[in-house]
Amino acid sequence: LANWDWWQGLGCRTTHCNLEVVQGSTLVFLATKPHVLPGVLEEIRPAVGSHHVIVSLVAGVTLHTLQRLLPPHTKVLRLMPNLPCVVQAGAIVFSRGAAAGAAEAALLRSLLSSCGLCEEVPESHIDVHTGLAGSGVAYVSAGKGGNLGLAPSLRAHPRDAPVFQAYLFAEALAEGAVKMGMPGALAGRIAAQTLLGAAKMLLETGEHPAKLRGDVCTPGGTTIYALHRLEKGALRATVMDAVEAATKRACEMAKD
Repeated sequence: LANWDWWQGLGCRTTHCNLEVVQGSTLVFLATKPHVLPGVLEEIRPAVGSHHVIVSLVAGVTLHTLQRLLPPHTKVLRLMPNLPCVVQAGAIVFSRGAAAGAAEAALLRSLLSSCGLCEEVPESHIDVHTGLAGSGVAYVSAGKGGNLGLAPSLRAHPRDAPVFQAYLFAEALAEGAVKMGMPGALAGRIAAQTLLGAAKMLLETGEHPAKLRGDVCTPGGTTIYALHRLEKGALRATVMDAVEAATKRACEMAKD
């Protein structure tokens, strides 16, 4: 109800009817829990036409599944943001379905560029992005304050340690994504944006790191699998393991 009131306060038209949304819109965002989505698609399918652009933010639901559950030749895109989008420092990737063209990609990029970094990628990179950036903002607060993996010289000069750790952390994030199949240059950009977004969330929200970590950590999701790995081992290897664990969990969710 609070969310409903917030949208109304912005002057937005609101409705409880999914069919009404599709009938009155051209660009439609799907942002449900994965188990809810098939019922929503069944409801809106009769109203979806060739003029619609359907964008899914639903974790673990592939373009193939979306295209199968919607009318043939529907323009479908799959999008994966992360939490710092709320402070315009997010990391977003998207992929096009078979019927979506350059115009739809350009439209989505123009709408989302104000939220942070926005990159078009092959769909196979979306699960990696989940492990890198979607869950990655939680890794920052999980690692706050420790000296995991520091060289002896840095333990002797602790004022240099935070900068070293930040660069090592960014490098480990990117290398974890590379290990899972993402190109190095793209992984580096997203890793840097993930650290920037996590820091901006801390500064602008004033929330405790544990609270922000909890906001990302849904039961049975990718982040809790990654955080479990972060409780073990040295920083560099463990961050890489965390990205891998979250990526694998994202792949598993697609098969559930």
